[in-house]
Amino acid sequence: MTQKNTAIITGASSGIGQATAKELAARGYHVMLAARREERLVDLKKEIEAEGGSADYQVTDVTSADEMKSLAQAALEKNGKIDILVNNAGLMPLSYMNKLKLDEWDKMVDVNIKGVLYGIAAVLPIMEQQKFGHILNVSSVAGHQVMKGSAVYSGTKYAVRAISDGLRQEIDPSHEIRVTIVSPGAVATELTNTITDDDVLDSFKSMSESMEPLQAEDIANAIGYAVEQPPHVDVNEILIRPRQQP
Repeated sequence: MTQKNTAIITGASSGIGQATAKELAARGYHVMLAARREERLVDLKKEIEAEGGSADYQVTDVTSADEMKSLAQAALEKNGKIDILVNNAGLMPLSYMNKLKLDEWDKMVDVNIKGVLYGIAAVLPIMEQQKFGHILNVSSVAGHQVMKGSAVYSGTKYAVRAISDGLRQEIDPSHEIRVTIVSPGAVATELTNTITDDDVLDSFKSMSESMEPLQAEDIANAIGYAVEQPPHVDVNEILIRPRQQP
């Protein structure tokens, strides 16, 4: 069985997940791509392989604990170990609470919180058995500060930070298992496409005109930095904003 460093990336079909997959593949990792849009995973796998990288994919819904477990098992069977999990899949349908967009609230809780928990549940037993690994959970600047329209989204991202830090403290200190919270600010991705509240969209438009957003590659570079630190170094959190973002 091949013993190649392996990284699982959820939400790999676009944005930060796609950029992170390319970054880690370029650093020599075999990347296991996970998302719901198979055609994009196929294209990304081909692109990574054309650049000399190594990739597989599995269509995965992070809101299913069974599908996340199957994803981890597929990565394990391929390379005999799991070095990295990037829990990146997320939704950001911001809205004012009086719009009562309950369906959107439910989706954010399912993807942003349960998806992270199911990812941890899928890889933690494996990492504890092998006594090494790195779990990176993507939170947000919204997990540090609440703005109008971000109440529920911020709630999910604060939860990601709490879950991550709790997990970090529970890790057996004799194991080389690390936990990193990645908190991006405004990034030019498809994430804003899920916003249906016109009031929030108007405020986003004015904000985007006043600053240059981060690119997905900026976050991928930060993740690359965190995962390649020596085993005794645990980068607990990366908070990265556009220079002009308050």
